[in-house]
Amino acid sequence: MKLLRVKPSFFCLLSLLFFSAFVFSQQTEIVDFISVKAVVRPLLKEKKIIANASYTFKILKKCDSVYLDAKGIFLLKNIKNHKIAVILKNKKIWFVSNFKPNQTYTVSFEYETSPKKALYFLDHQIWTQGQGKYTSNWLPSIDDMNDKIEFDISYIIPSDKTIVANGKLVAVTDNGNVKKWSFNMEHPMSSYLVSFAVGDFSKKTIVSSSNIHMELYYPTSDSLLIEPTYRYSKRIFDFLENEIGVDYPWQNYKQVPLKDFLYAGMENTSATFFSDAFIVDSIGFVDRNYVNVNAHELAHQWFGNLVTETSSESHWLHEGFASYYALLAEKEVFGEDYYYWKLFQSAEQLQSLSEEGKGEALNNPKASSLTFYEKGAWALHILREKIGDSIFKKAIKNYIEKYQYKNVRIDDFIIEVEHAYGKELIEYKKDWILQSAFKSEQAYQSLIKSNFINEYFKISALRETPITLKMAEFGKALIFPDDFIGQEIVYQLINEPLSLTLPLYKKAFNSNNVFVRQAIALSMDKIPKELKSYYESLLYDNSYLTQESALGNLWVNFPENKSKYLDKMDGIIGFRDKNIRQFWLFLALITEDYQTVKKEYFLEELIEYTSSKYAYNIREKALEYIGYLNVWNRDSLVNLIDASQHHYWRFRDFSRNIFKGLLEDEKYREQFMLLKQELDTDSLKFLKMMLNEK
Repeated sequence: MKLLRVKPSFFCLLSLLFFSAFVFSQQTEIVDFISVKAVVRPLLKEKKIIANASYTFKILKKCDSVYLDAKGIFLLKNIKNHKIAVILKNKKIWFVSNFKPNQTYTVSFEYETSPKKALYFLDHQIWTQGQGKYTSNWLPSIDDMNDKIEFDISYIIPSDKTIVANGKLVAVTDNGNVKKWSFNMEHPMSSYLVSFAVGDFSKKTIVSSSNIHMELYYPTSDSLLIEPTYRYSKRIFDFLENEIGVDYPWQNYKQVPLKDFLYAGMENTSATFFSDAFIVDSIGFVDRNYVNVNAHELAHQWFGNLVTETSSESHWLHEGFASYYALLAEKEVFGEDYYYWKLFQSAEQLQSLSEEGKGEALNNPKASSLTFYEKGAWALHILREKIGDSIFKKAIKNYIEKYQYKNVRIDDFIIEVEHAYGKELIEYKKDWILQSAFKSEQAYQSLIKSNFINEYFKISALRETPITLKMAEFGKALIFPDDFIGQEIVYQLINEPLSLTLPLYKKAFNSNNVFVRQAIALSMDKIPKELKSYYESLLYDNSYLTQESALGNLWVNFPENKSKYLDKMDGIIGFRDKNIRQFWLFLALITEDYQTVKKEYFLEELIEYTSSKYAYNIREKALEYIGYLNVWNRDSLVNLIDASQHHYWRFRDFSRNIFKGLLEDEKYREQFMLLKQELDTDSLKFLKMMLNEK
């Protein structure tokens, strides 16, 4: 325990630090933390933070102490407020004094910390993730989301870097090698939403119809990918603002893609962070676009950031609402058929979970993402159908305006809906909030209001019907096929006699529907010679999934043309994870007599992709291919050790499983032993742990 500038009269108060959990939970009834003003300097090489911070708080009830959460390991110094003792203990910073009700106090101090989570230092980026990781690992704050605080933070970073953070940028001060970027927030927010990201970013600014400035950040090297990556951003923003019926509540809106980010996206107040896997070109957009995540995180600016749950029992008010409004935005962009298709897909998943006895209520604090997101979206879809569009929108507007910058429970929302509807929602609440089972019959009755879904059900009902009895109907449907119905037809052709299906396959190929053709690429393992030329045309489709699958199937089915197919696909990169390039390198390496003088360079390139300079999704594919080829060398083994310590747990576990497998081979175990002298301290410690050494 560290005691800092504690007056003798306060030593008797140290016993207060052993409060019960009950007292901890009641702090919001005792004190209101009003504002935090801080200057934060992240040090990339040292992976630490040095900062000074000033906290202003109002006492609501007479007490002897209040606290800030400080989950990180903090070194405090230069405390300013001699009448208040500041004590660091048990991952909290305690302010101890004879506090009086309705009085406002300010405490300032400097601190240092080397956070183990919530703030991540990469080679050329630094970024935060507060939700689930706790901002208090790097900034003393309040983990309880019920205490909303206004954060005005300045950041000191290298002059050649750019920063994205909450609020409005009010000043940039150039101090030579470093710049100080100062941000202002006008309104309070929960601490888990405090964020910043530092990197080599450029930006494009667009303006919404309501005059909100939207800053679209991107790695400077990816300037040609701005449009497909952020496609429909303004349309989504304008749509959601109009659909929700409440003005966007913050000063501006920023979005930035980050390397090795932990999630698809995170809705930090006024600053969405998202995975750079969503940086795409126009071909990549077809299969892996940012539209849903874009809309989902934007919706959170109202549902979660402006109006915040009191506890996880009300998590539906965040994720279910964001998922529903994202689905509405996709309906606006991609059409009503897409909307109902997404509802149908999630209903299938929820029904399956329910039939397994694993259904969950929406007020279950430990429910899965499938429940909070997908069942949550369904609950709002059903509610809207029940009470009607105008009443639903009125209820949403009333709910947001009443509880803005506050915390809510599910019952608060239901009451607002009941007021607008003029009736109680007892049965609805029982069926969709409290019931663990998915109400599949209600969902079905809703789905069949869509003409498209009825047509899809009609086609899917033919799965057990002999092919001879459905050929005519399939032929008609494939003339101008719907994306999803066309795919269903193609999948029903699997294992049927080619003599009957050949005309249908040709129609599917000639439809020029990218998703119908993709279904052929993914489902046809054995390619008939009669369809060879048709199948070869898939290599040129505007879909990287289709191209990758087509390359692999053609390479297997027509070995005499392996070199021809590799030549055609040489230089194609694919998605952000370089799916096609890495697959091409793998095939090029195992194809005999193919560019033999270059095979050494192909292998070097593949091994290079295992290094930490690349994103984890690139590294994962590379490690997998190196494993298939069993061509581990010094560099790939060192990179595997590094990957096995990665901050993203899925990639870390994937890498450790490979590591453990190699350790069972004495040859590789000896190679790991020889690497000890080359490793940094952390890697050496990890290697010794894996080798069961002390």
